[in-house]
Amino acid sequence: MDLPTALTALQKGGALLVFTGIAAPLVGLLLRRVGGGWERMGGGPFAILDEPPRKGAADGGTAVDPAIQAAEVRQMLEAKSQRRQERGEAPLDVEAETARLLAAAEQPRGGDAVDAELRAEVRQLVVARNERRMREGREPLDVEAETEKQLADLIGSP
Repeated sequence: MDLPTALTALQKGGALLVFTGIAAPLVGLLLRRVGGGWERMGGGPFAILDEPPRKGAADGGTAVDPAIQAAEVRQMLEAKSQRRQERGEAPLDVEAETARLLAAAEQPRGGDAVDAELRAEVRQLVVARNERRMREGREPLDVEAETEKQLADLIGSP
């Protein structure tokens, strides 16, 4: 009894077609259905997607301890002064600069000034939109009412 140990070229091609056309898709479907591995791919305890959302300054996060803030500001200014000295420039007065920066951080920002700037910018956009509407032959909008509406939409106030 003589069994051939090698396949002919035609048999190799047939085996390849059977595997790629039938077996490989079946294995892919089986892996997808059985394990659900595609949904968990890249997950785990250290995955970025599983990280809880952080609270930062943008969403009104917690206040910073003033002592920690002062220490960090002083440390950054000392490093800045050191770099200036290495470049041959005059060093910074770290204590005076720290006091100036911390005093500026403690003062509440002028909300009216920022609001006035924002209001002026939005008003400019509304005026430009009105000019475009008039060129198109449409009625112009009430600039002040539209400015208030745009600000309400932007800021989120009713």
